[in-house]
Amino acid sequence: MLAGKLRMAVCALLAVCLVGLAGMCLWTRVFGSADCTREVMLAAAALALPDGSYSRTTVTNTTGAEQEDTAPEDVSSTKHVSTSTLDEYVYSENPNLYAHEAHFPVVETQYSTGEVGYNDFYVKNSTEYELDIGSYLARSLGFEFEDSDDVQVLIVHTHTSESYLTYDAGYYHEGFYPRSNDPERNMLRVGKAVAEGLERQGIGVVQAREVHDDPKYDGAYYRSWDTIEKYIEKYPKIKVVLDLHRDSISYGTNGGKVKPTFTVSGRKAAQIMIMAGYDPDGYFEFPFWEDNLALALKLQDTAEQMYPGMTRPLYFGNFAYNMNINNGSLLIEVGTDANTLEEAVYTGELLSNVLARVLQSG
Repeated sequence: MLAGKLRMAVCALLAVCLVGLAGMCLWTRVFGSADCTREVMLAAAALALPDGSYSRTTVTNTTGAEQEDTAPEDVSSTKHVSTSTLDEYVYSENPNLYAHEAHFPVVETQYSTGEVGYNDFYVKNSTEYELDIGSYLARSLGFEFEDSDDVQVLIVHTHTSESYLTYDAGYYHEGFYPRSNDPERNMLRVGKAVAEGLERQGIGVVQAREVHDDPKYDGAYYRSWDTIEKYIEKYPKIKVVLDLHRDSISYGTNGGKVKPTFTVSGRKAAQIMIMAGYDPDGYFEFPFWEDNLALALKLQDTAEQMYPGMTRPLYFGNFAYNMNINNGSLLIEVGTDANTLEEAVYTGELLSNVLARVLQSG
């Protein structure tokens, strides 16, 4: 008898809790704050592409079609600000250190095709929007870049701990974990290369060194949004926000990974993928998505002019990923976890040259 009454009491308590939770959800839905609304929008974006990565069972380009295994051509360019050799923080470990572990293949390729081609680059358009690339390239930037020492570029890393291989042997070892808290091995090192390159060209830049994905991965975009707002408040002349990531592409069914590369002046670098969001109905509160798209296309076009093969197809899709914070925000994937740190850092140097040219030419 007592046990029965106890069970009834527990059930009643659970029912009250569920009703209360439902009421809280309804209240948030109807009367929620702007912050709550933002979190809902970010969550929706995360459903579209949770971490910016791809997983393929074959080597494919970003359209899903079979990717031809094309060897990158050597490209020599004098159109960029050259730098000295990479500093001591770019590691090159001996792969024999991992000889006792199981090995998995790394397939090196250069992504060069997409759904929509223009000049020497391609776009993957996952929306129903009929994209007129030429008209966007003809547009002016959605902001006025100033010839001053003021900070106008912010580099941020939502997934700060993403990292790379430290050797180039055509495989990765079983114990390889593509994340690191060492700022000289993760995305902070790549962002540092971009920032240093911009500074050499007289462009005011600041790099946010906050870690947003460790110790907790979930909610990284919420935390990086807050970081971006903090820096914009501190440096109100910020025009461009670059969120630098590292992608991951699988190959086959035996644990293989894909390594996208191109070559400049005899040195290999990691290909980049620029992402641009689309919001025709205002769901993401992203009214200036066309400004961001224009910047993304100008960056893509300029990159291919300066360094042929630098870009994978630009990814244009129904997402925001914090790009709705201002009209100069882009997300860029620098290589994959099969690229080496040295290749990614070199790409950071080249990317700084590309961005400088876009900003200085308007």
